[in-house]
Amino acid sequence: MSYQPSPLRLQREAARRRASRRSTLIAILSTVVIATVLTIAVTGAPGFKAVKESFFNWHYAKSAFPHVLSGLWLNLKVMLIASFFSFILGLLIALARTSHSPLLYPVRILATVFTDIFRGLPLLLVLFLVGFGIPGLQFTWLTNSVVVLGTVSLILTYSAYMGEVIRAGIEAVNPAQRMAGRALGLSPTQTQRYVVLPQALRKVTPALLNDLISLQKDSGLISTLGAIDAIRAAQIDASLSFNFTPYVVAGALFVSLTIPLTRFTDWLTFRQDRSRVQQGQW
Repeated sequence: MSYQPSPLRLQREAARRRASRRSTLIAILSTVVIATVLTIAVTGAPGFKAVKESFFNWHYAKSAFPHVLSGLWLNLKVMLIASFFSFILGLLIALARTSHSPLLYPVRILATVFTDIFRGLPLLLVLFLVGFGIPGLQFTWLTNSVVVLGTVSLILTYSAYMGEVIRAGIEAVNPAQRMAGRALGLSPTQTQRYVVLPQALRKVTPALLNDLISLQKDSGLISTLGAIDAIRAAQIDASLSFNFTPYVVAGALFVSLTIPLTRFTDWLTFRQDRSRVQQGQW
């Protein structure tokens, strides 16, 4: 005999569907009302036509798009390189700061000082110090490429942030996991590698992705050193046309990269939260 839901369950499901439809309808209506009010307020402003011509000119958008898109490719390369090395350096910093070996005490102090300095300095200041300070040393074996120096600045800053995130993940792993690893005959290094780190990185993946989003946006700051990225390309086009539309094009391209990564981070966070609830951890 096939399963037949009870009348009470059918009533509950029907009430749940009605409530869901009502919530969706209210959300749509409120969104339409707010969007309409904002549209009327903006388009009714006295300077709307001038702003539209200066920031949303289709002719200047088409002419600036190829240059800005070419500069965005540089931002992508800088972001990928900086994110990789920031993660590696951040992982080493986290391992150093969570180590309890007396032999590594100087390394632990150095990692702590490094983190304190580069988490406290604004990124723009780090860019100036590295971008103008290193060439001033006049070492023949050091590069003066503004792209390389800008990437190094991003790595120094974001490795400090990622190191703290990973350290928090390591310290959040239950100490019983370490004891279980040692009970299985693993060495402290093997326990850290095969037991602690996999759990720690799973816990902090959403936070690391948020750092990646910030890094993707901040990669545009290398333009302050003279690199021709998306922002500098937009600045050049804007200075030639006396129109600010290229900046809007650059912003739209950055947003088009950021939004998918943001939604993926939100989805991953929701998935991990649901998994914890199902496992009874919350």
